[in-house]
Amino acid sequence: MKLIANDYPSKEIIKIIREWTELTQNDFGKSIHRSKSSIQSLELGRRVLTVPTLIQIANTHDLKITIEKKEK
Repeated sequence: MKLIANDYPSKEIIKIIREWTELTQNDFGKSIHRSKSSIQSLELGRRVLTVPTLIQIANTHDLKITIEKKEK
């Protein structure tokens, strides 16, 4: 599956990734050493998804992060 991050707010990105892993908020949080409430806060937009956290998620769950320049 492919996600174009520009098309979603960060709170949706974290939720989509978690749903891909088929983990609960609690289990997803444990997998990246965060609490369930931390994951809830990210999914609700109360906390901002940082690049280091995104990289940690990608490394833990075998995801690839790609940044490319848009074609004009």
